[in-house]
Amino acid sequence: MKHAYYFISDAHLGLGDKTEEKFKESILVSFLDDIKEDAKELYIVGDLFDFWIEYKYVVPKGFYRFFAKLSELMDNGLKVYYLAGNHDFWRGNYFKDEFGIDILDEPFERVIEGKRFFIHHGDGLAYNDTGYKIARAILRNKVCQFLYSLLHPTIGIGLAKGTSSKSRVHTSKKDYSQKDGLRDFAKEKIREGYNYVLMGHRHNPEMLSEGSGWYINLGDWMDNFTFGVFADGSFSLKRYYDIEKHETTNEVIKSDWQKESEIKEKSSTDIYQTETTEKRK
Repeated sequence: MKHAYYFISDAHLGLGDKTEEKFKESILVSFLDDIKEDAKELYIVGDLFDFWIEYKYVVPKGFYRFFAKLSELMDNGLKVYYLAGNHDFWRGNYFKDEFGIDILDEPFERVIEGKRFFIHHGDGLAYNDTGYKIARAILRNKVCQFLYSLLHPTIGIGLAKGTSSKSRVHTSKKDYSQKDGLRDFAKEKIREGYNYVLMGHRHNPEMLSEGSGWYINLGDWMDNFTFGVFADGSFSLKRYYDIEKHETTNEVIKSDWQKESEIKEKSSTDIYQTETTEKRK
């Protein structure tokens, strides 16, 4: 019975050279194949592609194996939601018309098995990121997009690829260590009553407890190959592929609460062992 809800983000398909992209695509296809028996819904939380610009009759080439496997699962009942990120927001009707994917341009909420989810790619939430917010408003403006569409696709897609590279460099240089705008945003949403706040964008998988809810960053499919799954009333953040061991895995990315519990348990064990050793002396 299909009962699980899956979440991925930041695959950035089209980023690397042909060999790298073929490998990454094969891992994604393998993942889809492995979840097909229990997956009820799949949420793509932005930046599936490193760049995407869609003309009326032209779309970027490639990704056939991924699209074919996704279509296979959707033909068997999988529901797919695709939220725009900061690299793939310029989408027309292609995904909806060809595959039946639900396209979402703005953050949204879902109620799943009685739990409230708020889903946001995460772009524009970092502190001191005014430049990006201005660029985002311009790039998503319909008039600007129309004017850009007048360029020949070869030129337009080429420029989009170059801009995408600069955007990725900008994101990688943002410092989230002192004041994390994504986490602070999640805290506010949890105070509003959401149980889970899911994001991507940072490429850093983590699951953090915040009051009565959880902030989850889904990581990426370039280095971490991580995904979220909600099933039987609980959420897990997992790694699908271990890039160092070159093998698939089902490793659970431990939450801050789990890590803290392990530290406390280890401390208690160490104290007990120390006391036992002292008594033996």
